[in-house]
Amino acid sequence: MNCTKCKTKAVIGLPRHNAAFCKDCFNDYVHDQVARAIKSQKMFGKDDRILVAVSGGKDSLAIWDILLKLGYRADALYVNLGIGTYSEESYRKVTKFADTVAASRGAKLLIHTVEEEEGAGIKELAQLIHRPTCSTCGTIKRYQFNRAAVEHDYDVMATGHNLDDEAARLLGNVLHWQEEYLDKQGPTLPASVEGFAKKVKPLYRLSERELAAYAVLNRIDYIVEECPMAKGARTLVYKEVLNRLETESPGTKQTFYWGFLDKQNKMTSTPATMTEKDQSTLHPCATCGQPTTAEVCSYCKMMARAKASASH
Repeated sequence: MNCTKCKTKAVIGLPRHNAAFCKDCFNDYVHDQVARAIKSQKMFGKDDRILVAVSGGKDSLAIWDILLKLGYRADALYVNLGIGTYSEESYRKVTKFADTVAASRGAKLLIHTVEEEEGAGIKELAQLIHRPTCSTCGTIKRYQFNRAAVEHDYDVMATGHNLDDEAARLLGNVLHWQEEYLDKQGPTLPASVEGFAKKVKPLYRLSERELAAYAVLNRIDYIVEECPMAKGARTLVYKEVLNRLETESPGTKQTFYWGFLDKQNKMTSTPATMTEKDQSTLHPCATCGQPTTAEVCSYCKMMARAKASASH
């Protein structure tokens, strides 16, 4: 199998594109896909300060690496969840990358430790408030990523969600007709009100397999294991279904998700209208001041319940 571009020996085949690439051409392909995502979705510019949400996994470390190589000013935030050896290992992966690759390009790493700031690890907090661990984790990470982006004056927050993630999420939302989530499932979520950071997903054009290959070929040391708290998550089932379809018909995920984005662009409101809609429903949390649709945001409600439960 030879490289589609330069005809030398290929290291990876991409059935959905009917192509194969050597290492250098594959890196060019990955960088081009991210650059096209950034430009087409108007995610950010060269002068913007970007905060990348990193977990120690291949996707988040890959997007940090790619943005730095493309010449963007990108720092990162790692939320240490306190999940035993899993968090210890992910912390090592993140700090290793930060101290070597990122530091050499002038980027820095911010760290938020849940056990120190919230008073207990994710699993313990979930038990205190009687909520699923993944739900508790999501609430904390969304809150802390947004808080850090706003408090440290970053223009935009980037996450490592890839094509597989977005296609699986779309499948779940369509199966349950969760219209409120479908409305905001695009790769760019604008900063609709003060205190709500702009959020982008520059990897939405790349598959999980492609990003794993990128990490290996570029010697990015990432944590391979899935979070132990994610067992039984519906998203994993949706991914498995889509993987079977992709095997039978390469390009299924791309057609499904990109097709949704095309329909969304034609049918939904303009960004300006969406901003006006958000401004009419969001207001500062009475406890912390971050935007929320209720009097008190979900994070502050959760922490109040945890504190009350712990005191009994």
